[in-house]
Amino acid sequence: MPGLVEGKVMLVTGGGSGIGRATALKLVQEGATVIIADYIQEGGERTVKMIKDGGGAAGFIQVDVSLAGQVEAMVAKTVQTYGRIDGAFSNAGIEGRMATTVETSEENFDRTIAIKGRLALHEVRNSANAEARWRFYRQYRVRRRTRGH
Repeated sequence: MPGLVEGKVMLVTGGGSGIGRATALKLVQEGATVIIADYIQEGGERTVKMIKDGGGAAGFIQVDVSLAGQVEAMVAKTVQTYGRIDGAFSNAGIEGRMATTVETSEENFDRTIAIKGRLALHEVRNSANAEARWRFYRQYRVRRRTRGH
């Protein structure tokens, strides 16, 4: 990743814990300014503190990525604060309540899909810099590998 993110403004959804936090820390290590977007304020603020304590630049935005209006506000606030968004790591997601397909409620299913499935659509459609963001997604997208399929 050296050189790819140096001096870039990167948005990390789900950056308050786990893979999102680890990615944000790596992006900062490689020279990026990182905006942590997360539903859980405590986790997002903890990640920002870790970054700032290490000498990096970061900010936090609390957001429910299943809601288009909140994603639009997230993008607008990032652009207003940092002047642009150079790339994004769309990591927000939940597992939902663990159950068999037969036992899964429609509400649980809808909430899980809303967070995982709508995020990229909301981010890009509402972005002030949609063309650049699409270019970033095409070039540097993270692909998940499934075992045994």
